[in-house]
Amino acid sequence: MPGGFGTLDELFEVITLAQCGKAKPVPIVLFGTDYWKRFLNLDVLVEEDTISPEDLKLFTYVDEPQAAWKDITRFFGLPE
Repeated sequence: MPGGFGTLDELFEVITLAQCGKAKPVPIVLFGTDYWKRFLNLDVLVEEDTISPEDLKLFTYVDEPQAAWKDITRFFGLPE
């Protein structure tokens, strides 16, 4: 879970760099779906036209380590 504003700053920096194409994309995996969706209601940004629905694909929510590994291997095109 986030450690505070600094951790959130780092998360948003990585998402922003990937969104803008300023850095090579990396898999961004947020553990704890219920927590993250309650903590950050990013659908509001889509509804307000602040970000594109495609931007929500820059990261994934998972609840199990196996799901994270599957997402990471899929991101890099590796066999599971």
